Amino acid sequence: MSIQAVVLSGGSGTRLWPLSREKYPKQLLALAGEETMLQATACRLDGLSDDQDVAPMPIVVCNEEYRFITAEQLRAAGKPTNRIVLEPVGRNTAPALTLAALLAASDGADPVLIVMPADHVIDDRAAFQRAVALGVRQAAEGAMVTFGIVPERAETGYGYIRCGDAFAEGVRRIAQFVEKPDAETAQRYLASGDYLWNSGIFMMRASVWLKAIGLFQPAMLAACQSAMHAPSQDADFVRVDAEAFGACPSDSIDYAVMEPLAGESGLDVPGVVVPLSAGWSDLGAWDALWSVSDKDGAGNVARGDVMFESAQDNLVVATDRLVACLGVRNVVVVETPDAVMVADKNSTQDVKKIVARLKGGARSEASAHRKVHRPWGYYDSIDSGARFQVKRIVVNPGASLSLQMHHHRAEHWIVVRGTARVTRGDESFLLSENQSTYIPLGTVHRLENPGQLPLEMIEVQSGGYLGEDDIVRFEDTYGRG
Repeated sequence: MSIQAVVLSGGSGTRLWPLSREKYPKQLLALAGEETMLQATACRLDGLSDDQDVAPMPIVVCNEEYRFITAEQLRAAGKPTNRIVLEPVGRNTAPALTLAALLAASDGADPVLIVMPADHVIDDRAAFQRAVALGVRQAAEGAMVTFGIVPERAETGYGYIRCGDAFAEGVRRIAQFVEKPDAETAQRYLASGDYLWNSGIFMMRASVWLKAIGLFQPAMLAACQSAMHAPSQDADFVRVDAEAFGACPSDSIDYAVMEPLAGESGLDVPGVVVPLSAGWSDLGAWDALWSVSDKDGAGNVARGDVMFESAQDNLVVATDRLVACLGVRNVVVVETPDAVMVADKNSTQDVKKIVARLKGGARSEASAHRKVHRPWGYYDSIDSGARFQVKRIVVNPGASLSLQMHHHRAEHWIVVRGTARVTRGDESFLLSENQSTYIPLGTVHRLENPGQLPLEMIEVQSGGYLGEDDIVRFEDTYGRG
């Protein structure tokens, strides 16, 4: 049986601000281990039993905004793929899965799709794979499979699945999807033993999904088919027609297909649920990260340079500076170079309200970090003021920036480590450590790293306008306009 992993890497993770930002969402962060959540998801099927034919390259659906860091992280995890489908706009999970199913079936194949959100944590990979092996058998025979998390408590933050009659050994029919309950209802669900948390993980043949979406959401299928009619392959990326996909209705897998399937749908496809107990969490807020993390004797979780004194049951994340906590209890502190968030652990769901206020004020902290990743490396805006900005620039070995020009700023470059090849007008020359150069305003220029080690530089910009949109590109390896 051919199995195709589909990783849905959308969403902004606003409740994990300030670490998660719109242009660098939580799935790109290493929140629960050394791997990022995207990397852990892409590797989740590694070691699945030998009789399962798992495609070596996952299909990943992500926003175009973070395509390069997505590809870079997958390569670093040993999961390089040229099947990264770029969404021109966000349209929720049902259209994302439809694009993936169309791509998976484009060569006439009909694999079983294992659909996994990129921002979930699963601690017990072996238990997850046992559940997958159970679900594959049902999906191969035409069932629509979801995985329900065996509840550990009366949780009001998750949707639930009400289980029906037994369908096969260890598998039950889906009787109903239910919304997030109040506390009393959640307690009743837990006591009954018939309810599971809705994990958002699904499995089905590509043809079964396309049949279902065609019945329940024909306009969605038509828009996705139009968008995928003649996709273009750009290095690692599959680009769909932006106008056609922009006309697609927005809906989740649950609402678009799974909920109608659980009723009298008229679709001859069984909807079944496999119970899953594998240390699952969707890390929907900071208190969830505290719950799944290792703690010290006082219940504290520390990430980074953190000191506790007479403190209890806290989560503290320090990315840039020492954070010291004295006599505090049940708080979350998250420190980044440009923002610090302090919250009562019981109020972490309200972080999205702060993000909304930042967006309302058009503040950059809502969308981007001070450190910004680019396909060639990254830059970190160290300081800025009237008519100047200072950046630390790191260029990966063998990488180069675009051949470009600025209308409003001049630049001074100082090499801190490595070797730089500089194009400045008609000149081309090398700079070594402690050497510098000057790029006058309006001069066509390029920066390259010809070496085998990262190139580190300090760039000082000066001029009347220093925005990132003051770039005219003449040549670019990465296809940017």
